[in-house]
Amino acid sequence: MSVQEILLLVIKASYLVAATLFLLGLQRMASPRTARSGIQWAGVGMVLATLVTFFIPGLQNIALMVVALALGTVLAWVSGKKVAITDMPQMVALYNGLGGGSAAAIGAVELLRWSAAGQATTQTAAVLAVLGALIGSVALSGSIIAWAKLDGRMDKRYSFPGMQLFNAAVFLAAVVLGGMVVHSLGVPQIAAFFVVALALGVLMTLPIGGADMPVVISLYNALTGLAVAFEGYVLGNEALIIAGTMVGAAGMLLTRLMAKAMNRSIKSVLFSNFGATGEAAEITGSQKPIDAADVAAMMAYAERVVIVPGYGMAVAQAQHKIWELSQRLIERGVKVRFAIHPVAGRMPGHMNVLLAEAGVPYDLIVDMDDVNPEFRNTDVSLVIGANDVVNPVARTDPASPIYGMPILDVVESKNAIVIKRGKGKGFAGIENALFYADNTRMLYGDGAEMASALVSELKALDGGH
Repeated sequence: MSVQEILLLVIKASYLVAATLFLLGLQRMASPRTARSGIQWAGVGMVLATLVTFFIPGLQNIALMVVALALGTVLAWVSGKKVAITDMPQMVALYNGLGGGSAAAIGAVELLRWSAAGQATTQTAAVLAVLGALIGSVALSGSIIAWAKLDGRMDKRYSFPGMQLFNAAVFLAAVVLGGMVVHSLGVPQIAAFFVVALALGVLMTLPIGGADMPVVISLYNALTGLAVAFEGYVLGNEALIIAGTMVGAAGMLLTRLMAKAMNRSIKSVLFSNFGATGEAAEITGSQKPIDAADVAAMMAYAERVVIVPGYGMAVAQAQHKIWELSQRLIERGVKVRFAIHPVAGRMPGHMNVLLAEAGVPYDLIVDMDDVNPEFRNTDVSLVIGANDVVNPVARTDPASPIYGMPILDVVESKNAIVIKRGKGKGFAGIENALFYADNTRMLYGDGAEMASALVSELKALDGGH
């Protein structure tokens, strides 16, 4: 066996080890208790796969690769350190899009190289290069639009009459151009194909509303993984094939779970507005304010308290104060739980990340299906920053845009307290019937300030300790 053959064998073995680390890391990410180590394991696998790639015989443009790695590492490190926790969904959407863009770039480079040579390595490779480029381009441009919506730089939903038919025509054009690229490998066809593919991602994402954005982020993550796997085949890189397949499968599974949790199909997320489009029923009554002292007394003498966090808690960065409040209640013998809706916040697991950062024990965090039966026996439910995921019209009003979405049944609590800055609407842009319910009181103010006020009032009840 020659030295080169031994080297290739070592490289392939290293890719297998890296793929195993990816798999083990992904498995550990399934639990909040082991998620941190899972990320570390997967990171070690990625470093290993990257390093051994430099030893592939005949590898070219090594200097450019080193520069790209250095730039990417520095930018990711700086941006990761500086990003606010409230901006984490935007960062996830943007980084996911860059992964899809990388896969599309690989496809573009290979197609142009084959165009210059006059022939692809195989017909299968050409087809997979085009498929990976199409999917990666859609993930890139779609994720950028998702980022712009989450960052408030664009309206949550934009559509025009006949948009679905127009999008179908654009998709058909992308398929036709992809076929032409496979057949001819002409540079004009390649350029037109990428323009149409990128436009498709934009057009697919523009009409999707904010309530569906967590599902969209997860779906584009799955598409990025699939694109990477296809381009891994084109490059003959086992690590890309395995890693892309795992990311694609995990992302698609998460997308299905989240869509199911919202009582939605993936098709309806992509090709229709959320819920009905009729005139929603008018909500009667008024919002009834309450002060922090009364809320603190109510919670201090309660037997069961459920805290429902939402995006507003992230904006106020109130998770630490909310946990301090919870600890004081627990010390008084109150049973405290945190209720998490699958799509609370702006990305999958958003609230879990915030609560973990604050040090909330995992056994106090309860999913929607498990906590909903407990609300009718809950003395006080404290809602901080959540809106659409606790809105009862999702169950009661067929004309509501969020009708059919499973919600947290906070309205069934004996008392519901909502911490809110003002009387604005949620991300879906509709009134919340919970705020007008007879058993609901509104604690107006900044989330962190109100949580601090509640802690101070509890201290006063305990004699200042």
